[in-house]
Amino acid sequence: MSDPLTPRARKLADAMSANFPDPALGPIDPAEIRQAAQAGAESRSVRRLPRVTDRSVPGPEGAPDLPVRIYVPVADPGSPLPVVVFFHGGGWVLCDLDTHDGLCRELALHSGAVVVSVDYRLAPEHRFPAAAEDAYAVTAWVAANAADLGCDPGRLTVAGDSSGGNLAAAVTLMARDRGGPRIAAQLLAYPALDHRMDTASYTTYATGYFHTTTHMRWYWEQYLGPGGDGSHPYASPGLTPDPSGLPPAVVVLPECDPLRDDGVHYARRLQQAGISVELTLWPGTFHGFLGLAGLLPEADQALSEAARDLRAALHRPPTGNRAIE
Repeated sequence: MSDPLTPRARKLADAMSANFPDPALGPIDPAEIRQAAQAGAESRSVRRLPRVTDRSVPGPEGAPDLPVRIYVPVADPGSPLPVVVFFHGGGWVLCDLDTHDGLCRELALHSGAVVVSVDYRLAPEHRFPAAAEDAYAVTAWVAANAADLGCDPGRLTVAGDSSGGNLAAAVTLMARDRGGPRIAAQLLAYPALDHRMDTASYTTYATGYFHTTTHMRWYWEQYLGPGGDGSHPYASPGLTPDPSGLPPAVVVLPECDPLRDDGVHYARRLQQAGISVELTLWPGTFHGFLGLAGLLPEADQALSEAARDLRAALHRPPTGNRAIE
């Protein structure tokens, strides 16, 4: 059978897998897997931007302040820019501002928006709902301080990849349920949306494509902990009983990903609720591919198209939907 990955994607997936701990081979220490993720990110080049600033913002009540990194894509914008609050992936266990620095720079450049990257608390030290509450707190802070950031609060987007996509989706639910802030759009890249992991893609792409089904199960275990409520919509947004009233969505999925079907099903549910959705499935790619901009042509193209779709989502009427098959 032919390999569904492109030759370039196959080479990258194999190289990344060779240096990444696999829970299927035995117990792993969160510190070990965090170190592997950090080492992989350090070898990637980054784009220069006019201004990149680190600061701390208030966390949820009773929690510490949260580090954020703010990326400004133009030196003198002249008018308020859109703003994207970005939550990094890493199974809620690993990664940080540095591992996703390159991706956030690319997102700022492609979208023309200020990007605020969030260093939320990680599991298993801080289990659900810590990360979701952190994500919501920073989103609310950005909305309240948009003018000081040179941003337009009416064009506030949440975005994330993998577990970060989970947090972005959760924040849209929390903002709807709690009466704000208003979120104009959401960008979900291969999001983790359902703790049950029972779709066909979890079997079809279980191994051989860098991110495995065993990895994802281990991440959920760390995030939820013993007895954790994975069915809570803020933990598994794909299980929300009512997806109505959520912002327009841009969903980016790789073909060869255990999480693929979760993204398709959620996009379909949003669309059925009357929400504008732009879903793109990228053939020959694997989980995490957006972080390979400059190394994988599909990543550069996907980022460019996602930014275009995000800009359109901010103005697309509900009737502008394209049917998801």
